[in-house]
Amino acid sequence: MTIQEIRKADGARPLSLLIMELEPSTGIRPAIDRRPRMDEPLPVKLLAVDDVRLPAPAGVEMELNAFYVGVLEFERMPPATELVYRAENFRLCFEVQERPVGRENLRPLGIEIRSLAEAELQLVEREHEYLRQRGVLPGTETIVLRDPAGNWIELVELRSI
Repeated sequence: MTIQEIRKADGARPLSLLIMELEPSTGIRPAIDRRPRMDEPLPVKLLAVDDVRLPAPAGVEMELNAFYVGVLEFERMPPATELVYRAENFRLCFEVQERPVGRENLRPLGIEIRSLAEAELQLVEREHEYLRQRGVLPGTETIVLRDPAGNWIELVELRSI
């Protein structure tokens, strides 16, 4: 049947509302993929060029787990001699110290997350202090805060192009 014949047979309805018949099946069945499945990438990245090492006082391990795994969605690595969290690109390693923790500078660690709004809601629920900053470029915002170990971090929203 041609388009003209269809229009004559069903003159009132537009052509886009006509029901089209499906072609018969070719009989192709999908094969079972036996390759090992890859895990989805983590929704968090460290803005660094290598693994990051930060100091932490003894006794804050549970708070660090709740913060980095619960709020920022890092993955906790199996317990070894130190506290280690994995992001998509690098690892964040904490050196637990018994003595007071000294810091050489106040430069924050950049962490790229999926959504600043979701992170901000969780920070408000946990009553965690933070500062929301606007960037120099239009539309850029960050959240600056201290983690439970007292290290400065800066949260940046993931912007895929």
